[in-house]
Amino acid sequence: MSAPIRRPNRDPALERAVPAAGGAPLVRLAAASGVATVTLARAPMHNALVPEMLLDLCVALETAGRREDVRCVLLQAEGEDFSIGPDLRRLAREMRGPGLQAYAAELAGLLNQAMLTLMRLTQPVLARVHGRVEGLALGLVLAADVVIATEDARFTAGQAGAGLAPGGGWTALLPRLAGARRAGAGLLLEREIVAGEARDWGIVTELAPAVDLRVHAAAAAARIAQASPAAMRKAKRTLLGDLADAEAALEAERLQFIEATCEAETRERVERFLRSNPAYPDDGTPA
Repeated sequence: MSAPIRRPNRDPALERAVPAAGGAPLVRLAAASGVATVTLARAPMHNALVPEMLLDLCVALETAGRREDVRCVLLQAEGEDFSIGPDLRRLAREMRGPGLQAYAAELAGLLNQAMLTLMRLTQPVLARVHGRVEGLALGLVLAADVVIATEDARFTAGQAGAGLAPGGGWTALLPRLAGARRAGAGLLLEREIVAGEARDWGIVTELAPAVDLRVHAAAAAARIAQASPAAMRKAKRTLLGDLADAEAALEAERLQFIEATCEAETRERVERFLRSNPAYPDDGTPA
């Protein structure tokens, strides 16, 4: 199984932003009327995943999960996209230093921890999804119990071109939902999965026009929050079953991701990808 992930000592109060190491909140957490809303808040970087953000996400989820008055967890994201997957600019910087293996292990380990936390929460999790969902970020969608997405949402592996091994449940969870052939098309052919297909494949529960997404998701979360907590807990537990197989499969993904990330070819491919895509988001950190 994966190595234990470090945990900070934090005030468990809700109705606040979760601070990042640099002071800016990467995750926001609020609660009202039985619904805890967890928001990915790295909008300038299109919510590209970094360990600090994933650690804050784990803290926010566990904080919400401990609250008896929280009956539904709503996961959403600020900005144009839900998440464009791992932050490739940050990854490229880490590749130039001695700590790449530790960074890759923390990134993949914290993602898996966030996914398993989502699945282990006693409260149902509703993901409100818009824009792009790329690479590792798919795991946050697959780990939710209900997914409501915009009609223009799209899902892509977006990793093979940069030399990264699949993670985020692309091999551990997606084949169980969509079937191995469909998962293979998304991975091996790097085929974009549009919103209608994502619904047909079981990735998405319902679609909504972009202008109605917020209202539609809020109404669904309210319905869950107003239902019997005991009935919701039992339904979720029965639907997910034993998570041991999923945890083992995610651990296998984690190890493959670390190994592939540390290969010289991967470093070359990441650099080539960034050179070919100068519009890729940049947080201004010196290279």
